[in-house]
Amino acid sequence: MTAALIRPYFKAKYTDKWASIESTFIADARFLIDHWPHPQWQPLWYGGTRFDYIYPPALRYGTAVISKTFGYWPVKAYHVYTAFFYCIGIAGVFLLIRTGTRSRRAAWLGAAAAALMSPSFLILKEFRDDAWMLLPLRLGVLVKYGEGPHMTALAFVPIALAFTWMAMEARRPAALAAAAVFSAAVASNNFYGATALAVFYPILVWSFWITRQDRRILVPALAIPVLAYGLTAFWLVPSYFKVTSENMKYVSEHGTTWSIWIAVIAAIAFALATDRWARGKPQRTWAVFTGGNVLFFSLDILGNKFFNFRIAGEPLRLVPELDLVYILGVVTVLLWMWDLPGRWPRATVIAVTLAAFATTAGYLRHAWHMFPLWPDYQNRVEYQVSEWLWKNMPEARAYPSGSVRFWYDTWHDLPQLGGGSEQGLLNGFVENAQWELNLGPNAEPGILWLQSMGVDTVYVSDKRSQEVFKDFVHPEKFESVLPVIYDDHKGNFVYRVPRRYPSRARVVETARLQSLKPPQGNVDVENMRAYVEVIERGPDSPATVARNGTDAMSVRAKLAPGQSIVVQESYDPAWQAWSGGQPIAIHKDPMGLMALDAPPGEQEIQLRFVTPLENQVGRAVTAVSLLAVLALFGLGVRARQRV
Repeated sequence: MTAALIRPYFKAKYTDKWASIESTFIADARFLIDHWPHPQWQPLWYGGTRFDYIYPPALRYGTAVISKTFGYWPVKAYHVYTAFFYCIGIAGVFLLIRTGTRSRRAAWLGAAAAALMSPSFLILKEFRDDAWMLLPLRLGVLVKYGEGPHMTALAFVPIALAFTWMAMEARRPAALAAAAVFSAAVASNNFYGATALAVFYPILVWSFWITRQDRRILVPALAIPVLAYGLTAFWLVPSYFKVTSENMKYVSEHGTTWSIWIAVIAAIAFALATDRWARGKPQRTWAVFTGGNVLFFSLDILGNKFFNFRIAGEPLRLVPELDLVYILGVVTVLLWMWDLPGRWPRATVIAVTLAAFATTAGYLRHAWHMFPLWPDYQNRVEYQVSEWLWKNMPEARAYPSGSVRFWYDTWHDLPQLGGGSEQGLLNGFVENAQWELNLGPNAEPGILWLQSMGVDTVYVSDKRSQEVFKDFVHPEKFESVLPVIYDDHKGNFVYRVPRRYPSRARVVETARLQSLKPPQGNVDVENMRAYVEVIERGPDSPATVARNGTDAMSVRAKLAPGQSIVVQESYDPAWQAWSGGQPIAIHKDPMGLMALDAPPGEQEIQLRFVTPLENQVGRAVTAVSLLAVLALFGLGVRARQRV
């Protein structure tokens, strides 16, 4: 039924949502298709970063597999993947309610509500005003804003919870395995979905514990998250957590201490209240579960909206989860009222239900109009700028801004200073550079950043441009300062950045490089100018870089005593280098790039990204976890056969 509602989205290629971040996921999947099966390094984004750091793997691999299997364009494969799991998510709501309440009517009611309405619109006016015909929020953020990974993760959340319920209630080995698999699927698609599951899960465990007082539930309660992590251990390594937590400052505000204390007080109050009301009463497990979710999701999301409550991340990103929580809560109340004696409770349930679903009439009438297509994508500035640079400067690293940045790698492999997932960048100076370029009024700091990062061109749009965001506050600052190499007379310009050699490698004086200090902020012209002097006005000895796939490079250079090489690629300890069979030391230079301590003479240096030990260990852990999951499924089959 849900598939019928969103049928056009399954067929959609390009839509009119050129501001959507779906472009970055499409570009990421396209890159994976062209470098199948597993590039370990992403050389196109942020001056280079680990491919695994960019984003959890499920959506990018799912999109790539669909594209390779059916021959779809990556953009259509992305829409097929996200649309399919959007539908599965509505069925998942049915499964969760049916499992927890044993009421098929309640399950139908909850699933229909999840597919057709958003209770949060009653409270959050700006979300309601942004929903044409009261389009359900979970579909709106998928179609309009490109939150495909998040909505796919949300689709798996109720399924993971339903199997967790089965594992705790009946202690079924197969249910335990399925709960772990679907929990891993949540994290493997999106971390906001994983954050929501991390709230749902302990509430569910507590609901079982306080109402059943059965210590045997501790086994599945602990085994499910352990197995779920084991299934993701091949990519979710310790350094992934470290990099992501460090980079959260680029995508969200910091949490507040008072918010943590409020959350602790709320948790204690919830525990005491449910202990008094539900201890040893299994029939109240579902009510404790839904009540706890309403409390804590409301505290996190509405508290953030109205009181700036914040523990971590951006709580308003979880409004689709809030819708699910409120639907579960309202269904629970209506189910309770339906069983009360007398006519009025049932009459009230019927009236509330009819009134709620009456609000969905506009959406139902216009359901297929929610996906406006844009077949003439080649006339968009996002395509035209990237296509021009692909034809004229395919090896050049560029700084595209705005929506051009989002779509820059959708059609071709084009190196850029930015990228599609700030959580995964390795070199924080990339962010300093982008902030200064977009917001700074003066040309010099921006040009120094571009030269420091090995950027050859910069795209700027003014108010006439079709480009959506207009990131540059001062788009005129490069006029008469940098040469224009592209001007479509529609407000779109590409400027060339002066660099001594086109290659992104430089022979430098080692002592001068080591004497430099990193920039202390976006406009530290003194330290940036000193760095540019070293790399752009150093020895008269050009170096060349040749890429050998995504995970290897060859550098050729002639060095005199006291000289070394800077490769303008983000430093990572997994990169190793050899020359003539001898290892070459690599360390981070003042700009977070790679400095090679090569010996004097003509050098041909081979660089290779070597699989980190933590990933090798993680793969072994995942293999063991898969065997454990298969064994649990096998035990479940045997138990069913005995019955």
